[in-house]
Amino acid sequence: MYDVDASRSQHVVTERGRRTRRRLAAWLSLCGWPMVLPVTGLAEAGDPLSAIVADIDRGRFQSAEAAIARALAATDAAAADREALLFQRERMRRIRLDFTLDADAVRERLRTHVPDLGEDEFQRWDSAGLIERLDIDGEPRYFSRSVSNLFRLSPEAAARRAPPVRAFVQGPYEALHRHHRDVMQVAKATGATSVLPRRVRITHTLSVKPDAVPAGETVRAWLPYPRAIAGQQEAIALVASQPGRPQVAPERALQRTAYFEQPAVAGAPTTFSVTYEVTMHARRVAMDPDRVVPATATPELAAFLAERAPHVVFSDDLRRFSEQIVGDEKNPYRIAQKLFAAVDRIPWAGAREYSTISNISDHAFRAGHADCGQQTLLLITLLRMNGIPARWQSGWAYSEDVEGHDTMHDWGALYLAPYGWVPMDVTTGQLASDDPALRWFYLGGLDAYRVAFNDDYSREFIPAKQHVRSETVDLQRGEVEWKGGNLYFDQWDYTFEWTMLPRDGRG
Repeated sequence: MYDVDASRSQHVVTERGRRTRRRLAAWLSLCGWPMVLPVTGLAEAGDPLSAIVADIDRGRFQSAEAAIARALAATDAAAADREALLFQRERMRRIRLDFTLDADAVRERLRTHVPDLGEDEFQRWDSAGLIERLDIDGEPRYFSRSVSNLFRLSPEAAARRAPPVRAFVQGPYEALHRHHRDVMQVAKATGATSVLPRRVRITHTLSVKPDAVPAGETVRAWLPYPRAIAGQQEAIALVASQPGRPQVAPERALQRTAYFEQPAVAGAPTTFSVTYEVTMHARRVAMDPDRVVPATATPELAAFLAERAPHVVFSDDLRRFSEQIVGDEKNPYRIAQKLFAAVDRIPWAGAREYSTISNISDHAFRAGHADCGQQTLLLITLLRMNGIPARWQSGWAYSEDVEGHDTMHDWGALYLAPYGWVPMDVTTGQLASDDPALRWFYLGGLDAYRVAFNDDYSREFIPAKQHVRSETVDLQRGEVEWKGGNLYFDQWDYTFEWTMLPRDGRG
């Protein structure tokens, strides 16, 4: 994936330099920049980027900033190197936006739920890492969602909440639901792997805040748009847009978008929207574990078996973890079950922005909690490490049963011979059922209430974005920029609205 152009330089490339170039290429891909890296003095001088990334991960922002400034001041620093360094500076800014609370603010928020909070309790939960914190240059800074996450992660803290206690919102298909049984029944009766189609009309709206861009300047926006996926979603039809005539990316775009341009107007929001219809199918692939054999590493599967820095890396720690989980098992399906169950055990919690995390699968492994995309990337890494091809998918999920329930969601697929690609959703996870087929529904099946925009992560847009993306991994909210730079999430708002259509497809 990370091709580099060495023809621009006559320098001798050391192995250390090659490693640095691969890291730089990975970061540029992550940010949405072109992935052509000349061999330059920055790569040969050592590996400043890795040291900067490590410093930022540890909260050593002053040290990182000093190293960035030194590297940028080097007269031989190439444009690609400079962009990668500038992203690290931007990453620090974004981390500060996520870690907005000091200790007093956390205590105040906690006391709205635990009025008689004791300092010993706070210190115990804090020292155990249950209140997500990053010490930035020695100053404790807490994640903006750390308090709500605490009550998900600590039974002790949850038991201390004063009434009335609002239950956490759970996805309608995270518990056993009649829809799961219907999917199983129809799939068994028909022998089909795609069943119970639902047609839905979806509208995405993105609104840039007034005066975020100077009046008269062109605002460029990319809104998520689905691509046809065999057996999963089809019959995609553009219904309306504002402004009209969007540039819809071709089907080959793995992160597909509808692209717009319009000028900013003084004192007014700049709004973009797209409405389309799409038919989604539930999926169920009935598999006999004894028939599953190791996949042949064909050229088509090679990319889905490989590491892909920065978020899919076969580290020594993950190898040891994998060995403990998998043991002597050789059957790919049963290996997948063991890994799925292990990742499913990681508690769900609200996550910081993905662009601020240097290695998402490693973060999910170490943090003690993870959201859907973090769990999915960790499972993808573990599966690939065990010779099982795995890939990413993501979009939005919704429900006919719960009014107003819709959410961004990430899941994936794995390749199990002789069945081919089958879906997986480790965050929805195992269902509470004594029937193994229902319990493992989401290892080989999907509900019909999700739309996918992404068939991979961190892929370039068509047309390409010129500035660093707000979301460097996923595409679910949209992206916006102007000639002066990227517009981050705090500079615009978005909505996702859907309407289930009659089964004949007419609105």
